[in-house]
Amino acid sequence: MARNPEKRRRKAEVQAVETPVETPKARRQRKAAEVAEAPAAPVITDPMDPRTPPSANGGWSETVQTVQGAYVVPTSGRGLVQVGGVFDADRGFVHQAVHWRRGRALLEPIRPRRVPVDGAETLPGRWLWGGILLNHFGHFLTESTPRLWGLAAVDGPLDGILFLHKRNAEVIPLHSTFLRLMGHDLPIRVVEKVTRVEELHIPGQGFGIGRISAGTNRFREAFRTTFARDIAADGPERLYISRSALGPKRGGVIGEVFIEEHLAKHGYEVFHPQHHPLEVQIARYRAAKDIIALDGSALHLAAFCAAPGQRVAMVRRRNSSVSKAIGIHLAAFTGRGADVIDAIQTDWVLKAKGNADRFSMGELNMPELQQKLHALGYIGDDAPWQPLDADWRDGQIARLRDEYRKDYIPLTRGAGVAEAAE
Repeated sequence: MARNPEKRRRKAEVQAVETPVETPKARRQRKAAEVAEAPAAPVITDPMDPRTPPSANGGWSETVQTVQGAYVVPTSGRGLVQVGGVFDADRGFVHQAVHWRRGRALLEPIRPRRVPVDGAETLPGRWLWGGILLNHFGHFLTESTPRLWGLAAVDGPLDGILFLHKRNAEVIPLHSTFLRLMGHDLPIRVVEKVTRVEELHIPGQGFGIGRISAGTNRFREAFRTTFARDIAADGPERLYISRSALGPKRGGVIGEVFIEEHLAKHGYEVFHPQHHPLEVQIARYRAAKDIIALDGSALHLAAFCAAPGQRVAMVRRRNSSVSKAIGIHLAAFTGRGADVIDAIQTDWVLKAKGNADRFSMGELNMPELQQKLHALGYIGDDAPWQPLDADWRDGQIARLRDEYRKDYIPLTRGAGVAEAAE
């Protein structure tokens, strides 16, 4: 039966009169009021409850949960917080498998009735949950290794390690080499479609970014007893870990070549880790008695394999909280905190971002850097280190703008401090 268009028109006119248009401001106020009136979520404080952030003090971070018939659902995209993760046979969300960063859960559940189990792949065998796989060197070390302590904690043979991808990560030689250095040669599998796993062992997150940076006792013990056990120290007693060959797209300091020249006079080998296999990097870090480095990913690897009595001077290259996390990692794994040297006078940051982050370029006060290294005993007496020439510095910034089509602006000390991850 055909509808009466005139009747529909009159009904729409009445609705328009009776239902005023809600402005964006009114909508925001209404939603804020709804949130304020909603009952507060219960506060969970039990450290054994995996809905709480992982803790270096233990709790669920040192337990292993076994799930029979687990469903692993790929993540939803490139965002910081993604939908997906591990679900049990009844499609209940397994919180033990969630990845955390700085006290924030980065995996959220799909509503149980929407878990797409129909057509799921079947994966037989016993598998270890690895968490989120990342290709960036520093993020792999800090965010893809936190569950590897479970390799020694699970009884019986395993058939491999399962990961979810982040930013389209795929298995690369770095991943398999690192696993071999842990004493295992297991397959690494990235789940790309919904998969039902016969038996999944899920170690708690024993390490990471944030308060968990110190690692749990079980995580530290696993690395102390298994990581790179067969690699002997080999290299000079003084080592400078350089970023100059990485290029400015990876962030650094302006005029790092001058730092290299000064330190070479004091017996430091200038070392570019990305030009060497992991085994060589580890051998160098174990051999050095004094290490100087800009804050960055290399120091995470150095922390995993540091030698007793070793000293590390970490020169900050940006006004960011990242150096604090690296310092916590070094202190927990070596028993001695890094000597953190702050000689930044200006952060040159991307104009589009407006704060210091992993892409920014630090301008260091060279006389101050020399004085602090000397006071800590990393270098001896020397002619005064000269400040960067302003015209030369401006030329370097102009070259960056031309080559990378990015505009850099200066931030003086204390401006634009970032909480960005390495």
